[in-house]
Amino acid sequence: MTVRPGSAGVPCMLVRGGTSKGAFFLAEDLPSAPAERDALLLRVMGSPDERQIDGIGGGHPLTSKVAVVSASQQPETDVDYLFLQVGVERATVSDRQNCGNILAGVGAFAIERGLVPAADGTTRVRINLVNSGGQAVASVATPGGTVRYDGDVRISGVPEPAAPVLLDFADTAGSACGRLLPTGAARDVIDGAEATCVDNGMPVVVLPAAQFGLLGYESPTELEGDTGLRQRLERIRLRAGELMGLGDVTEATVPKLTLVAPAREGGTIATRTFIPHRCHASIGVLGAVTVATACALPGSPAGGLASAPENGSRYRLEHPSGHLDVEVELGPNSQVVRSGVVRTARKLFDGLVFPRP
Repeated sequence: MTVRPGSAGVPCMLVRGGTSKGAFFLAEDLPSAPAERDALLLRVMGSPDERQIDGIGGGHPLTSKVAVVSASQQPETDVDYLFLQVGVERATVSDRQNCGNILAGVGAFAIERGLVPAADGTTRVRINLVNSGGQAVASVATPGGTVRYDGDVRISGVPEPAAPVLLDFADTAGSACGRLLPTGAARDVIDGAEATCVDNGMPVVVLPAAQFGLLGYESPTELEGDTGLRQRLERIRLRAGELMGLGDVTEATVPKLTLVAPAREGGTIATRTFIPHRCHASIGVLGAVTVATACALPGSPAGGLASAPENGSRYRLEHPSGHLDVEVELGPNSQVVRSGVVRTARKLFDGLVFPRP
């Protein structure tokens, strides 16, 4: 592709991963210094601006995401995946969390960029989660040695079906906080509210919605419009950040907060998630795994609201646009034995992106 005179295009693939959308880059195509890299990504995404009109961001945290991928430096994995959350209205770039939705596109991107050879049928890509040090294996459909994006798997929050991407996780417990239960308890009281502070791939504070005078089935618009609720949730989040060993999280995107209520559509539990200030239209993958883990923990407030999981380990989390099924199995002393989820991903464009000067 020809680069226009006077401009510097950067190789980029835009990918829908799960219910998010992000710009995917090879690490070698970005500046190696984090400060220079982040400054470039802000210009690429069009931040700070609530519309991100001068970049490729979509004006929402779910569509202002970046994956940086490279050949792995570890023998047990194939690629390194660094996730970066780019602020929309603020000039921030955060590496303090994973993103399981964007992870759904990493395997296909690695194959397309030649980092992993494609098998005929299904290709397993072993991924090092740089943000946390955990690992995941993505099983990608590659009939004839070519990535296949079309298929018949539907996930809530995405209008059309696509090929399945099976994600299996390992070593995600304590990804950011050092242990599954950072406070040492399955039940804490923060600002007068019962909560479970848990980290199985994503630091999350899980709170029964009823104690805020909510049903737990309100729309994201209703919840975002409740100023008093948002102020109290932020107080809880800031205190939880300290209790979870994350320090001052005023400018951080973790921990997330998830309000839970009894399921009403045949699932395990109903959820409404703040990420951390906007209410998610669905729920993040690793956030869902972590909430399901909270449901499985003896003595947790969420466990008292949840229905029994299917087959003892399959949790259906209801969210504003449907549901997400995850697998979580706990062993003795609440150790995480395994967790996984099925997602889809689709390549939207592949070429050069021209950041604003």
